[in-house]
Amino acid sequence: MNVLSCSINTLNGLYDISGVEVGQHFYWKIGGFQVHGQVLITSWVVIAILLGSATLAVRNPQTIPTSGQNFFEYVLEFIRDVSKTQIGEEYGPWVPFIGTMFLFIFVSNWSGALLPWKIIQLPHGELAAPTNDINTTVALALLTSVAYFYAGLTKKGLGYFGKYIQPTPILLPINILEDFTKPLSLSFRLFGNILADELVVVVLVSLVPSVVPIPVMFLGLFTSGIQALIFATLAAAYIGESMEGHH
Repeated sequence: MNVLSCSINTLNGLYDISGVEVGQHFYWKIGGFQVHGQVLITSWVVIAILLGSATLAVRNPQTIPTSGQNFFEYVLEFIRDVSKTQIGEEYGPWVPFIGTMFLFIFVSNWSGALLPWKIIQLPHGELAAPTNDINTTVALALLTSVAYFYAGLTKKGLGYFGKYIQPTPILLPINILEDFTKPLSLSFRLFGNILADELVVVVLVSLVPSVVPIPVMFLGLFTSGIQALIFATLAAAYIGESMEGHH
């Protein structure tokens, strides 16, 4: 009974912790659910930027590409190379998914440094990069998990689950645990880096508002791009691993 009581108390404590919030949020009520309105607003802006750029890229393609067309073709080729390197020869169907992940995270990260979100005043909270919110990064990580499960089941059928007892059934708990740690590491790595970068810039601007924050902002742009590349590369690697069974 004491063990049961301690377990119930532990679960109640975890439930209380789950209600703890960092900062203030602008909430919307949608169908009985409470969502972070500021995240949806900034995410829609990022999606609009990506859709607008894609529309411009494919609207009038030239036989002799212009500088803008060259840029978009280079981005596409880069995403294809990342996908092929990590997934293998069957990378083709996964280029749109990996590309969407990379571009959304890249533009989201850069939007936190380049777009003047602070100008827009909200009743509660403030606008920031979508990836500055743990809900966004967890959603992206869960999409990646669904993708590599789908890839493995599509390629191997129910035989995909045989990987959990490889190379020995003794490793079954560890192999199952790995599927939980993958989305955790993906989401918290991205969230932690973007949040830390924005906090450092805010602190430096408040302390030394003239010159010092500028190099830090450029460094933040660089690390933001690296974080997008890391996320997309790991997503492709997980998909490739589930399809091949080795990496």
